[in-house]
Amino acid sequence: MACTLTRAVTDLDQEIARIDTQIEARLREHRHAEAITSMPGIGTLLGAESVARTGGDIASFGSAGRLAGVAGLAPVPKDSGKISGNMRRPRRYHRRLLRVFYLSTQVAARCCPASHAFYQRKRHEKKTHKQAVLALARRRLDVLWALIRDQRTFTVEPPRPDHAAA
Repeated sequence: MACTLTRAVTDLDQEIARIDTQIEARLREHRHAEAITSMPGIGTLLGAESVARTGGDIASFGSAGRLAGVAGLAPVPKDSGKISGNMRRPRRYHRRLLRVFYLSTQVAARCCPASHAFYQRKRHEKKTHKQAVLALARRRLDVLWALIRDQRTFTVEPPRPDHAAA
């Protein structure tokens, strides 16, 4: 019985490895794959999920703000009557897309010094963990949008002004 279970687990491990290889190969065929996977915290699986959840073309949203709105990372107004300026989290958003940015942000907050510094700055501003992570996720979405727009890969150094305008 133990041998049968061991064989079944080994077969499942091989099947998972084969599927991971197929996912990586399909992601590498995408035109924005290099820019997406260059971001800290976005690996093959999250990169493939982000491509799948956006319909294959992140640039089709028109702006980073619109993509953030779909992902649930942009606040929406909760105004009524004479009261204006109240912002709240949207009720309707793409939860799987938010999950992609949330998980990649969690990893980047630990691994990337720039993301960790931004997260710590938000925590020192008395933001809760969830607020700080969502703020970092929105910032990372904006950076990813800029990388795709400029057809670049992620680097720690910010781009030179003459290079960003090109």
